[in-house]
Amino acid sequence: MRLIALMLGLSSVAALWAAESLPPRKEFTAQQKRWWAIQPVTVTKPPQAKDRAWGTNIIDAFILAKLEEKGLHPNAKADKITLLRRASLVMTGLPPTPEQVQEFLADNSSHAWEKQVDRLLASPRYGERWARHWLDLARYADSEGFKSDETRPNIYRYRDYVIQSFNADKPYDRFVKEQIAGDELYPNDPQALVATGFNRHFPDEYNARNLMQRRQELLNDVTDTVGATFMGLTYGCARCHDHKFDPILHKDYYRLQSFFSNTRIEDSARLASSGESANYKNNYQVWDLKTRVIRDEMAKLASLEVAKLDKENMDKFPEEIQDAVTTPAEKRTPIQWHMYYKAKPQLSHTEQEGAKLLKGEPAKRYALLKSELKKFDAIKPAELPIAQAMIDNEAPGAPKTFVLRAGAYDAPLEEVQPGFLSILDATDATITKPNRLPTSGRRSALANWLADAKNPLTARVMVNRVWHYHFGKGIAGTPSDFGVMGEKPANKELLDSLTANFTATGWSLKKLHKQILMSSTWQQTTDFNANAAEVDPDNKLLWRYNRRRLEGEAIRDSMLAVSGKLNDKMYGPGVFPPLPPGVVTRGGWKNEEVESESNRRSVYVFVRRNTRYPMFEAFDMPDTHESCARRNITVTPGQSLELMNNTLVTQWAKQFAEHVSNDEGVSEDAKIDRAWKMAFARTPNTEEKKKAAEFLTKQTALLSDGKAAFADLCHMLFNSNEFLYIN
Repeated sequence: MRLIALMLGLSSVAALWAAESLPPRKEFTAQQKRWWAIQPVTVTKPPQAKDRAWGTNIIDAFILAKLEEKGLHPNAKADKITLLRRASLVMTGLPPTPEQVQEFLADNSSHAWEKQVDRLLASPRYGERWARHWLDLARYADSEGFKSDETRPNIYRYRDYVIQSFNADKPYDRFVKEQIAGDELYPNDPQALVATGFNRHFPDEYNARNLMQRRQELLNDVTDTVGATFMGLTYGCARCHDHKFDPILHKDYYRLQSFFSNTRIEDSARLASSGESANYKNNYQVWDLKTRVIRDEMAKLASLEVAKLDKENMDKFPEEIQDAVTTPAEKRTPIQWHMYYKAKPQLSHTEQEGAKLLKGEPAKRYALLKSELKKFDAIKPAELPIAQAMIDNEAPGAPKTFVLRAGAYDAPLEEVQPGFLSILDATDATITKPNRLPTSGRRSALANWLADAKNPLTARVMVNRVWHYHFGKGIAGTPSDFGVMGEKPANKELLDSLTANFTATGWSLKKLHKQILMSSTWQQTTDFNANAAEVDPDNKLLWRYNRRRLEGEAIRDSMLAVSGKLNDKMYGPGVFPPLPPGVVTRGGWKNEEVESESNRRSVYVFVRRNTRYPMFEAFDMPDTHESCARRNITVTPGQSLELMNNTLVTQWAKQFAEHVSNDEGVSEDAKIDRAWKMAFARTPNTEEKKKAAEFLTKQTALLSDGKAAFADLCHMLFNSNEFLYIN
């Protein structure tokens, strides 16, 4: 109540709180000012290594110099099949086809590897694979969370935007700007509006009554996520007090939050061009004119029930929220406008909701009118595409932002203005309101600061993330924590050199990928070296390539691909593959009627916040309630049980077997050979062939069914470490 009164401008309360402010803070220490992450990016000349015969680019020069300091040597180069399978899984999340393997093996040119790298980067599958990494950071989900976990019907457009952006190699600085302030900076680009969905991915209880608390919780979520994702900083630790370890002030948390103080949810953002909108308007007017009498009567019949529903919800709101709703528009304060928009969805029951409550003759009459209205469907224009976004309130100024005592929404201290990290820039941000746009310009100021090549954090953080997904661990091992409690970079000179090159070459992610993939460092074997492990047990210096397990999504996609059942259709609303028996979801889960839709790539599987898809959950899919910088990689009995007992996996194994045996007269030996090529991209060795043949003989006798026995062999291949791991 005190905060609401203060923000609404009640002078007596303001006077009561005026004396309260933050305690004076000491100057940043010399040690804090030397914090590595905030130092300007500097380019160091690549060191001269003793072994000049190893390496192809600056990555190798920096890696080899660090290894030689410790008396270590890098591993040998992996064979062609290993490299192609590794690159295919890392870059596309899918194993290479036998045809792709054969093409690479037959190419003896000096550019053979580069051609494969370029092919993978040009594949639409690349965007699907790397978008999944970004969606972890963005805490993307197709539902609200909380107890009801309602569907967000149009949020999938953000997922599609990310895939398209990666495939188009959209410059990362533009990618950042669009997600923070696309509607302000690029008002004529519908996709830039979709991009602001990044700030819409918070879990949300839409029917909450304490709207001031709800608003603060959503602002906290956005602040935490922006700080972690783009800056690699644990801003959230400064919500209640100065950060205990890093030079992030309590005040800095709310300075960052202030950039978003005027934002609100917009779940009906039209994405059409001006021409499309004009065409829709013209067609709608024709339909509207011919159906108006029918619709007016329908609306009148349902109006009483709609009013009852709205009043019931209105009465549940606190008095100050009711006042915000009923205050005339021209008299509303900025915070009242926010409360109005937050309350509006609960006070806007549809005619259809009211019609469901009609009884007797009114219900019969409504049903008759509805059938009459349906006769005009042929001339009714299709609805224009809609995005779920975050935009600014059209209000006379932004609500005030206060530092909050212990983070409590109703315990304000001093007012703050939008601003950056004080240790970098203690002044308030310069805000320029865009011309002719109903928006404050606050987010544009933040977006431009984040995407400035002089900012020491943004590009560094993204380069480190890309490295993390290539090697299983970043140069700095904590991708969203560049602070004191995070891991320092094992090779800061390399990180800075890659960062400088990244910004100098147009913030191109594909160029960064290629630089990494072409390095000898990336192309090493995963062979274990006991002497090297004794010196560097965590392989921070990269004396070998890190073997690691695939994520659940890539495992599922790989099984579908090898079985010949993967549907490569792109984009659109999330799909609903079958759930195991007994799984209950809030918000609903209607299995796809067409099997091919169920077999779409995992990035398109509907993400229900409170019910993660069981196969993905078993393999460490993160909790989508918060940003995830690096997934856990566990080894549990449940994972083996999932692969052995899941009816879908056994079905895919059977289809894999049929895919292998699709030609008449193929010998058992040839089938074994094919199965290995499809699953592992290689031919089986003599011992493997022998054991596979022995297994088939025993299993056929046991089951009295040779096809079922071969399906069991294929199921075994799915369960093998070689199939499940990036080697």
